[in-house]
Amino acid sequence: MTNPYDDFPAVQANYVPLSPLSFLPRAASIYPHGEAIIHGKRRYSWSETFARCRRLATGLNAIGISKGDTVSIICPNIPEMVEAHFGVPASGGVLNAINTRLDAETIAYILTHGGCKVLLVDQEFAATATEALAAMDAADAAAITVIDIIDSEYDGNVKPIGVCDYEALLAKGNVSDPWRLPENEWDAMTLNYTSGTTNRPKGVVYHHRGAYLLSKGTACDWFIAKRPRYLALVPLFHCNGWGHSWTMAAIGGTIIGARTVSAKVIFDAIADNGVTHFGGAPIVLSMIINADDAEKRPVPEGIQVITAGAPPPPAVITQMEALGFEVTHVYGLTETYGHVTMNVWHEEWDQDSNKNRDLLLARQGVAMSFLEHQDVVKTETMEPVPADGETIGEIVFRGNTVMKGYFKNQEATDEAFKGGYFHSGDLAVKHPDGYVQIMDRLKDIIISGGENISSVEVEATLHKHPAVALAAVVAMADEKWGEVPCAFVELKGDIAPGEDELIAFCREHMASYKRPKKIVFTTIPKTATGKMQKFELRRMLKDGDFS
Repeated sequence: MTNPYDDFPAVQANYVPLSPLSFLPRAASIYPHGEAIIHGKRRYSWSETFARCRRLATGLNAIGISKGDTVSIICPNIPEMVEAHFGVPASGGVLNAINTRLDAETIAYILTHGGCKVLLVDQEFAATATEALAAMDAADAAAITVIDIIDSEYDGNVKPIGVCDYEALLAKGNVSDPWRLPENEWDAMTLNYTSGTTNRPKGVVYHHRGAYLLSKGTACDWFIAKRPRYLALVPLFHCNGWGHSWTMAAIGGTIIGARTVSAKVIFDAIADNGVTHFGGAPIVLSMIINADDAEKRPVPEGIQVITAGAPPPPAVITQMEALGFEVTHVYGLTETYGHVTMNVWHEEWDQDSNKNRDLLLARQGVAMSFLEHQDVVKTETMEPVPADGETIGEIVFRGNTVMKGYFKNQEATDEAFKGGYFHSGDLAVKHPDGYVQIMDRLKDIIISGGENISSVEVEATLHKHPAVALAAVVAMADEKWGEVPCAFVELKGDIAPGEDELIAFCREHMASYKRPKKIVFTTIPKTATGKMQKFELRRMLKDGDFS
């Protein structure tokens, strides 16, 4: 027997693929003169932003970009980076925003692996981009069209490296062609590379549907105020800035660009541009708390701050609250479009004792409105752990804001999706009220200032030094960065380099922020089979027992 409710097919009148690209023409129509993007002296309304994004999309089409082509960008949080988040997918291309802190060799790998066709490069990073292109296979590099981004707010004098600049690319486009939504909401929208849970970063593919739901859900869960003014401190190369540019278009807010991140930048933006919301890793909060008096300016009560990365110490949150900020703790991964879990606060918790309140602040919380389900499970059996706040398991996720998969890596995709959930690789407990709390990391990822650092990568670099026999890297607590790498090293024979020498060696062979901040020369504890006991290293570090 057929179900009569199945007699209604999806047709043009009642079905449109979900995409955050639909937010932009709406914002331009409703708020044509509303401030969309502020960056120094540069100001763009939503109608101007829409026009520029349309020109970017059609300009990319004019130079050969079509559906499924990768367009990479190396750029800070300035208007061109925001525009790329709309214009590139509207061209049919897939946006690959590259971490500006990466070394040239890693960027070369990403450009090659991602199949980059066009590379947009901010002038500040021209030298690194040039080095990366030189490190690639000559044919692959020659197939990339390089476009220079010239930011009038940047005071550097850098020789262009591209065939033209960004404004010339926009001039190739037009505003007469229709604004293009995806044919299928499952189409790839962006390609983001992990910071490295392995020696090589993995390419994480986002789809239009997930980006749409993330943006709407964030508006529901966090951007409560109408027409907020959002300071873009979260790098747009990191999980596409947690999707906040798309969210701001959905609600007609204002994006305040930030070429750099500092206490002065934050206080000035609050005072001069009326910032109501911003996000950042715990290090950003520490910058504010520890700012010099000369950098500080008056802060109105109630500015909303969202923080993620290494779990922020409760003391940091309380100190931010004392300054008048309202901090919300979230958690997520590149593979989940950024934040998917939020520590939704209950007013009655404010009446708890300070100690209990601190414990409540430390939790990562519950699933956000756009995530279907999260749980803490025994990894091998997928059996949920008891909600006792003590039993440790792996936190797993299911929902529309889980990646399509790892680009060109089906094996890793299948492994990540075992048992019908995405496996985070992070260890957590579940409290009786359902709130989760991250306890440790299965793969020893070090989260430093919001950036993931692979201990394996740091160890591999140390092993390149001729004096190093064995190296093991674990996270060390740091007031400024949250966590930093600490390396335990066994030396060969009589060769005895100093701590500074090994740190300098790492700086020469990898991104500077990944280098260990401390070297401990010792015999590394091992199991009977020779496996390094990192839990013993963490204990040694905590106890100061380096003998």
